Amino acid sequence: MQIVARLMRALGPALPAVHPVEALRAGVGAFIGLAVVGMLVLSPVVDLQTGLYLIAPFGASAVLLFAVPNAPLAQPWSAVVGNTLAALIGVAVCMTVPEPAMRIALAVGLSIAVMILCRAVHPPAGAVAMTAAMNPEAVDRLGFWFALAPVALGTVALVVLAMIYARLTGRRYPFRHFEDRNAQGTTDPASIQRLGLSEAELTDLLERYRQSFNMGVEDLARLIGAAELQAAGHRTSPMIAADVMSRDLVTVAADTPVSEVADLFRRHKCTSLPVVGPEDRFLGVIFQMHLIDRARDDALRLNRGFGAAMARMLDRSRDRPAQAHEIMGVAGPRATPETPIAALLPLMAEGAVDAVPVLQRGRLRGIVTRTDLIAALAKLSLHQPDQHS
Repeated sequence: MQIVARLMRALGPALPAVHPVEALRAGVGAFIGLAVVGMLVLSPVVDLQTGLYLIAPFGASAVLLFAVPNAPLAQPWSAVVGNTLAALIGVAVCMTVPEPAMRIALAVGLSIAVMILCRAVHPPAGAVAMTAAMNPEAVDRLGFWFALAPVALGTVALVVLAMIYARLTGRRYPFRHFEDRNAQGTTDPASIQRLGLSEAELTDLLERYRQSFNMGVEDLARLIGAAELQAAGHRTSPMIAADVMSRDLVTVAADTPVSEVADLFRRHKCTSLPVVGPEDRFLGVIFQMHLIDRARDDALRLNRGFGAAMARMLDRSRDRPAQAHEIMGVAGPRATPETPIAALLPLMAEGAVDAVPVLQRGRLRGIVTRTDLIAALAKLSLHQPDQHS
């Protein structure tokens, strides 16, 4: 029975469970991408008389671009160059090898080898080469034009749509490399990635365990950093949010004027203000950045300077001044009094939030700020044994 159980585990899903929202995000993205590309290449305006407009491999490319956009195999270079090279090779082989089975095998095999050498591995490209090798009539009519349209044109369109969709849905595509700027626009690595390991060492780890096709260097850095933070969080046990949260809170109502919100930020020197309804029902939270974002949006919308937009937003004499519910955030992370500190550490370390509201049955009970967390960790360190004694 143990052998059967192990076999069933081995044959079961290798991927972890995913939230339904993420599955929906990927599915909708693929639908939009293929629909737009289909309209593009099937449009009479760009009718190229190819006969192979929306080829089947685009469906496989859509899975990578929209479902696993962080994968190295899904990056723009891999997708565009990989598909285009495979199309060129498939057409060339189709023109020179008459025997069908040999033609198909050779086209796919050569495509794989060339993609690896060009660091442009994209699994759907194998199907691109196979599509060309299986359609000698179309190749006779199109020649190498097939590699340009629909293959290159369609892949570029999918990549551009994936970039736009990722930005609109809060994802990152293409993934950020080590030399790119971080979320704050500076060149320092994100705090979670400051591991003491160089990019070359991380690359060596991926190559040593033959994972370079499955994971990028930045992904590995982020995972190692997250694992270290999680391990550090375990050492804080049994500390929970209720042990460290601020309880005597400064809050605002949904209809509080934004000018009053700004006054509260200045008076109390705080970085966040929860928005509550009757009986402390939690509605959202305002960070100082929300004021800046709203003023910037108004400046762009009204075609005026940032300072003038900020002054207008804080003007108490307006007929209808901006209110708290118009700028508050509602989608941020939340905790309960029993949430372990280990779960809050990564959120604070990554800079995603400055504070996490603590709720109980929808009512605000406290808030854990970055200051609260630092104070708790400092206090904990006083009770740790001296490692150098």
